Amino acid sequence: MRIVAGDFGGRRLKAVPGMATRPTTDKVKEAMFNIIGPYFDGGRSLDLFAGSGGLSIEAVSRGIEHAVLIDRQYAAIKTIKDNVTVTKAADRFEILKRDARRAVTELAQRGDQFNLVFFDPPYAQQKIVQQMTQLRELGLLAPDARIVCETDQQADLPEAVPGFDFIEQRNYGITVLTIYALGA
Repeated sequence: MRIVAGDFGGRRLKAVPGMATRPTTDKVKEAMFNIIGPYFDGGRSLDLFAGSGGLSIEAVSRGIEHAVLIDRQYAAIKTIKDNVTVTKAADRFEILKRDARRAVTELAQRGDQFNLVFFDPPYAQQKIVQQMTQLRELGLLAPDARIVCETDQQADLPEAVPGFDFIEQRNYGITVLTIYALGA
């Protein structure tokens, strides 16, 4: 696993030990960023199920100014910290060991807003549509926000989600990328 492109391109990243998380493959990550970017001019990203941190690190490498990474597993948080160290830009990352629901409440209380949000939850615990709605209702999404969802085939995310515009959906084997934009 590596950072595909940008300021940190080519640097190797660690995967979270064990079977509790599954890292996004470099192929899927590259395809994802070709759809949503591929490069950014600042902005903030949020990853509620950060795992190894690879998606947020890739986003910062490609121009996102600051990334907030959330995960509730100790092993994931340790791996994220190790991977952020590889960037030599730790000040551009905030790592929080929290349950996603609690983290969202805290971020809303702080008045944070995000231009890019990654949803890559454990496949058995996908509540993406409800979580997208919660982010919108709490004012956590900037007007230009993009939502990137990485799921398995069984998730079957709908095209029509109130408050969001469907952008695109692509299949990569067992992985499905679904991308939305905050609606007007």
